[in-house]
Amino acid sequence: MEPHCLAFRELPHTTKLFSTFIDDFSRISRYYAHPPTESGVLAAAREVRLAPEIRRAVVEVLREQNQRFGGGSAIDAATASNLDRLAAGAVAIVTGQQVGLFSGPAYSIYKAVSVLRWAEAITRRGVEAVPIFWLATEDHDLAEVNHSDWNTRAGLAHYELPVREEDDGKRVGEVALGDGVKSLMEKAAESLEGSFAEEVAGALRESYTPRDNYGSAFGKLMARLLAGRGVILIDPLDARLHRLAASVYRGALDRVDSLRDALLARSKELERSGYHAQVKVTRETTLLFYNVDGRRQPLRRHNGNLSAGKSSFTPDELRSAIEESPEAFTANVLLRPVIQDTILPTAAYIGGPAEIAYMAQAQVAYKALLGRMPAMLPRAGFTLVGPGVARLLKKYGLDVRDVLHGRQHLRAKMEQKSLPRALVRRFETDEKALKKVMNFYRKKLEKLDHTLLGALDSTERKILYQFTKLKGKAGRAETFRTGVLGMHERLLLDALYPHHDLQERRLCALPFIAANGPQFFDELARAADLACPQHHVVFL
Repeated sequence: MEPHCLAFRELPHTTKLFSTFIDDFSRISRYYAHPPTESGVLAAAREVRLAPEIRRAVVEVLREQNQRFGGGSAIDAATASNLDRLAAGAVAIVTGQQVGLFSGPAYSIYKAVSVLRWAEAITRRGVEAVPIFWLATEDHDLAEVNHSDWNTRAGLAHYELPVREEDDGKRVGEVALGDGVKSLMEKAAESLEGSFAEEVAGALRESYTPRDNYGSAFGKLMARLLAGRGVILIDPLDARLHRLAASVYRGALDRVDSLRDALLARSKELERSGYHAQVKVTRETTLLFYNVDGRRQPLRRHNGNLSAGKSSFTPDELRSAIEESPEAFTANVLLRPVIQDTILPTAAYIGGPAEIAYMAQAQVAYKALLGRMPAMLPRAGFTLVGPGVARLLKKYGLDVRDVLHGRQHLRAKMEQKSLPRALVRRFETDEKALKKVMNFYRKKLEKLDHTLLGALDSTERKILYQFTKLKGKAGRAETFRTGVLGMHERLLLDALYPHHDLQERRLCALPFIAANGPQFFDELARAADLACPQHHVVFL
């Protein structure tokens, strides 16, 4: 692999808050507890306080879950070793992701790579640390997880499981994949190519069965892809974990008004400072969801009571429900990290740009309900360039930035490079000649009357603009004659900027793993630079 780097601020749609977090953390440090550095993680590790009985109970659940994800036999040796270290007092480096179909977008895998690197780095610094991957099985938005986009030999492929009416509103970890997944999975598996294609296809077949749900299938696939690396998977839907977190649900209920007011104030503060509030907070906002008739419903504040869907509850009724059935409650996006760090000894959380942004709001909940906040770290980001795509970039004199600038910019650059070589050379020669002529007049006019230089500059810009425009038109004429440029443009966009979005956010990583083998993870880990977080363009 040959890596190159792009600063996050060069990527499309990067927010000011995230770019400031990366480039000048001191300006926004008041919204976080620790800087995103090894020293920051070590400082957070010193603040970890997890009661021994909670640690023991959590490790017991994790042993059962990871054995189940592994297929019911003995736990993977590396994962078992890390569970022993966790039981003995190790801190956790945590990441997490929605349980998307067939592993979801590629950054799910990049998060796993990141959490492994950081756990190893902190352990080398003398603090035992283990990598944990939190499966977001409690989310209820099926439309966000029921599909997967792949770049195949035949072009972009979209695999999607229809949402059944009876599953709408359910937590995704409770939604069975059903019979439709089998043919869809086989179609995806058959499109895999490369030295590791059979192994990845086998992992898909073992994981995505009709009786599995989105969470169990995702967990089984990740356990197989990451075998031997020691990542501990956690499914938060387990009722025992909810019982361990019940105190946080009670705290969020008891402080519903003060938390809402503090979050509204934080949103206004962020916006006044020129940033954005990632999560919208209103006067009705609470941090809790409640399962009503099998549907996950947000609890909303209304006229002194709280409502979920069409049902209304008094605070006392909800307190009793938390005591009796804490598994019926789940956290919203701002409370979820607090739940996580109530049951895990988290020293650092690794997130993407949106997660890093909403943690600036979640700090309010951390302060009120937990009393500490782990370090927040950006996940590694990658754009992978296969050999065929690399040849196209070279052919047209492009780099990945040109593709990320969008179709219009990309097309213009490609058209200029698509002319016959002799005509290209003539355009280049004549452009230099035009500049030489303008320079001749510059020297003469400066002696005659220097106020004429402004008019000369304007004339030169117009001439060169029209000349470049003529070159582009000639390129388009050549394109029309050959019919090749449009196909190449589509190949570049599909591979590097699919659907006008970063590759890692839209395309599944499985085809890359199939093509490059299990060493793919290790090579990505070597490409990532923890001390200088950037987006990595990797030529395969």
